[in-house]
Amino acid sequence: MSSQPTIAVLGGGAWGTALGTMAASNGNAVRLYARDALAVDSINRNHRNNTYLPDIDLHPMLKASTDAEEVMSNSDLILCVVPAQSLADAMEGWKDLIPTATPLVVCAKGIERKSGLLMSDLVAKILPGHALGALSGPSFATDVAKGLPTAVTVAARSQALADRIAQILSGPTFRCYSTDDLTGVEVGGALKNVLAIAAGAAVGRGFGASAQAALVTRGFVELRRIGQALGAKPETIMGLSGLGDLMLTCSTPQSRNYSYGLALGRGEDLDGRPLAEGVATAAVAAELAVRHKIEAPIIAAVAEILDRRITIDEAMEALLARPLKNED
Repeated sequence: MSSQPTIAVLGGGAWGTALGTMAASNGNAVRLYARDALAVDSINRNHRNNTYLPDIDLHPMLKASTDAEEVMSNSDLILCVVPAQSLADAMEGWKDLIPTATPLVVCAKGIERKSGLLMSDLVAKILPGHALGALSGPSFATDVAKGLPTAVTVAARSQALADRIAQILSGPTFRCYSTDDLTGVEVGGALKNVLAIAAGAAVGRGFGASAQAALVTRGFVELRRIGQALGAKPETIMGLSGLGDLMLTCSTPQSRNYSYGLALGRGEDLDGRPLAEGVATAAVAAELAVRHKIEAPIIAAVAEILDRRITIDEAMEALLARPLKNED
């Protein structure tokens, strides 16, 4: 690998742009693919992404293009920053352009609704034999783009590959921990979105901070149980990509999922709101719990609320009426 790695970023939204400008500020050569020609021109000319990060100056060495093949050619690392429910279609379109030897890091958090697969498993079916990783943890795009201190987890089936990716992406304000627990990292990133909707809905409905804390804490138990059933390591679930990301996402309207829950609890119009991955993940997460015979009443309640089978008040009443038991 060259002394100055070349990084390809697939996705010109807020998170892709943030990761791109962060990587460029660390001295890497970074090329970003975006479909929007106006966004590409704005990034190259004015060092701004006026659609997703309009008030943040981007690193001048971040270069953008509408040509995915050009972006990925001769790259040392590919960051795939495509929304979870669009990932399969994107990978199918790019699979002949992605070099087998170039590690690809999935930066989306979710479970595909159609297949029920975690993101890396989904990509592995489309790109067999490729070196795959995932990046997750408590991180907002605006914080990363501004160069504020952030720590995340990078995972791959191979610890050596995870270490390598972490080394490339880490910098003065962006610290990457590494692990070979790819499943654990992805489970945490996917399920915390569902629980953030629950936390936001409780606050929006006026249930108070005590209810919010209870939902987050007991929701974490559900996340831990599902992770364990899928083979995740306990330390991963307790780490940045599990507990850390859950704490961040369930605590502020800066989180799209928490913000969606707030609006849901307040009875606001939900049409046209920014993408909240937890909306798509909730039903498949509830099905996953049932399949593994895991008690996950909060995740199930979120799925039922989003499907309009029960109201928030009915869900809270049912949760409080559950049989008393020891805390575990």
